Amino acid sequence: MKKLAYLLLVTGFLLGAYAASLDVEAVDWTIFIIAAVAAVAGVIIAKRADSAMARSSSVLESNRNELNESIGNIVRDLGEMADGDSPRGGALRTLIDEKLRPDLRRFAEARGSMVHLYGLQIYADIMSEFAAGERYINRVWTSSADGYDAEAENYLLRAAGQFKDAQKQLASAVAG
Repeated sequence: MKKLAYLLLVTGFLLGAYAASLDVEAVDWTIFIIAAVAAVAGVIIAKRADSAMARSSSVLESNRNELNESIGNIVRDLGEMADGDSPRGGALRTLIDEKLRPDLRRFAEARGSMVHLYGLQIYADIMSEFAAGERYINRVWTSSADGYDAEAENYLLRAAGQFKDAQKQLASAVAG
């Protein structure tokens, strides 16, 4: 279905360009409108195919697992980093890049399924906490790079709190 959508889209654009280039003074509107309809139909079919794929039970279940596993890993890793004996400087930045970034990316890639699984309000609540935590992690990284280890430690604790809240909200949504 996706191939047909892309074929219609490409054909519509090429046919529209062809219709516009036939005559310098006038456009053959019949050909141009047919091309535009084909391109729009291609976009609509592609969007519907994407939507159907995003709502499929296998994708939703896979993304539910990704969400739970990645937020759990983030909370665990942040807890280990913020346990009072946290690394500093380059070691902290390396831990963030190697341990946290992959799970942050996994969670972000699967987040669209939260709307289908739990609703828009729960998605907004969880993503608000997640985004704040991610900003704090970025502040930890930059503070550490600038040599402000005390500030980095402070934001590390804040990030851990934000992600714990996001994890609790996600667990509540799963249970509810």
